[in-house]
Amino acid sequence: MTARTPVPFALDAAAPTLAAWLDAHAETIDTTQDLAADILPRLGAADLLRIGVPAQYGGAGGSTVDAIEAIAAVARRSLAAAFVFWGQRAFIEYLLQSPNGALRERWLPALVAGERAGATGLSNAMKYLSNIEPLQMSATPVEGAAARWTLNGQLPWITNLRREGFIVAAAFDNADGRAPSIFAVPHDANGVSRSDDLDLIALRSSNTAALRLDGTVLDADWLIAADAAAFLAHARPAFLGLQCGMSIGLARRALEAVAASSPPVRAATGDEAAGLARELDALTQRLYAGIDSGAFVSAPASQFGVRIGLASVVGAASQLEVQAAGGRGYLRGTGGVARRAREAAFVPIVTPSIVQLKNQLAQHSSSRQTNAA
Repeated sequence: MTARTPVPFALDAAAPTLAAWLDAHAETIDTTQDLAADILPRLGAADLLRIGVPAQYGGAGGSTVDAIEAIAAVARRSLAAAFVFWGQRAFIEYLLQSPNGALRERWLPALVAGERAGATGLSNAMKYLSNIEPLQMSATPVEGAAARWTLNGQLPWITNLRREGFIVAAAFDNADGRAPSIFAVPHDANGVSRSDDLDLIALRSSNTAALRLDGTVLDADWLIAADAAAFLAHARPAFLGLQCGMSIGLARRALEAVAASSPPVRAATGDEAAGLARELDALTQRLYAGIDSGAFVSAPASQFGVRIGLASVVGAASQLEVQAAGGRGYLRGTGGVARRAREAAFVPIVTPSIVQLKNQLAQHSSSRQTNAA
């Protein structure tokens, strides 16, 4: 794989209004739900959701890697806003990869403009693909109706379920024995209900809630993919790659804070910070090379390793920033040190969690050893 040198996306130059807004409101976004309605429209107004989307669909062109860098740039300022960005951009990616052209053309304009929220309810499906858990949603063909299904089930944690309106991707086990499939489910379909926002300790303006479907009937117009496993195998590199943008941006910001410390602090932390910066760049290059080449489609374990490595770097960089800040960082209103520590604590648990990925790598290693015996 050819390594691509990471070039950070300059948010303050490309979208100065958004950058200033995030800087001014990052704490509020993290600790309250007051700005939950504002994040997505602002990402849309800054044209960030168009990055990596072909021009024929209203996009700005570029690649998935360009979208990852944009997410990283937002994560430097607010992981909650980057979490919303990831959910929206992942859903956009599903439509870009879907064979359902009519669904794509109907919804992409509003999605890339930030006028309609797209939510990725496929975390359960990604775990299903890795044999971590069964699907939690079911689809039953409507008797006597061609290509219509009754959908039921519940997903406990989905981000970007805006109360103002959303469309969510979810995978369904088919009662008639066919392969599981993926539907786009609109918020206003009969039987769709959203819970109150989950009582998170951080990222509280991310519109994160549970979703329930009770007798929701949809037809083939809403079908993203008829074969969930085949679709997810190709969509997973972008799903995880875009997610990794959150880790990349947060780690960069923590290391920048360490570099801006006083000379004595830099002298004490400089070697460790430099080592983390080198590791971050190397992991980012591996991520971008695997996505650019398509290698992660057939070698998902390689991408799992990158995701685990980035989470480790984020944790170490955040702790180093805490050390560099000292007692000052434990006070409110002192540059976001405490907020970034909370944000870093979220990185290992976002689905698929680091524990789940380590388990997958252990199984992969065991299988390889068995086959080699």
